Amino acid sequence: MGIKERHERDREAVRRAILDAARDLFVTEGYGNVSLRKIADRIEYSPASIYSYFPSKDEILIALAEEGVRLFAETTRESLEGLPAIDRLRRIVLRLYRFSVDHPQYFALMFVDRTVPRICREHERFASAREMRQELFAELARAADEGVLPKGISGASVFRILTMGILGVAVMRLSGRLTAAYSDALVDDVLNVALAGLKSGVAIGSDSLAGDFPASAGTDYHEREHANLRD
Repeated sequence: MGIKERHERDREAVRRAILDAARDLFVTEGYGNVSLRKIADRIEYSPASIYSYFPSKDEILIALAEEGVRLFAETTRESLEGLPAIDRLRRIVLRLYRFSVDHPQYFALMFVDRTVPRICREHERFASAREMRQELFAELARAADEGVLPKGISGASVFRILTMGILGVAVMRLSGRLTAAYSDALVDDVLNVALAGLKSGVAIGSDSLAGDFPASAGTDYHEREHANLRD
């Protein structure tokens, strides 16, 4: 291995250490309570050294968000070919719960921590999130065409209804208030009840109030590309 390759390997190792330390600290202490100095202390580096890798704490967050979106995308690789619309939709929505199980720290950072700032200037770095959003809304339209979902409700409202319960189960599991086995069973029940209710044509009062949905709620992953990303 040459000097250049060794230098690049060493830099990548330090960058990885910074991201791992920051992720752990952000999740355990809250983004707003973590400074670059605290991250530097965790990996026994000086704060000045951190700046040669990331110019700010927000840039560390953006890098972690990119990783989180990529990991989330990896949960979408299962084939849905040949499945009925209802089963395709069910599997797509359950990916959010699977992400919380497989990558709890990223889930907590992306969907739970209210101190994480909204990221609006780096949206071009999250193309895969936009692709997932497009896939989701295409499936919602397909389900409506097949009579699985009502046609008179916006896709964004349907997605919120389907995901709110899933997020609740995921957060309760993450906090240790529900066991893994019970959470796995409950999340299926929650989704099945929501789908059945939508199919029955029950009135959706929140659909007319979609414009009042607060950005701070931070739960509409595919509509806003990430819980803490927005256009």
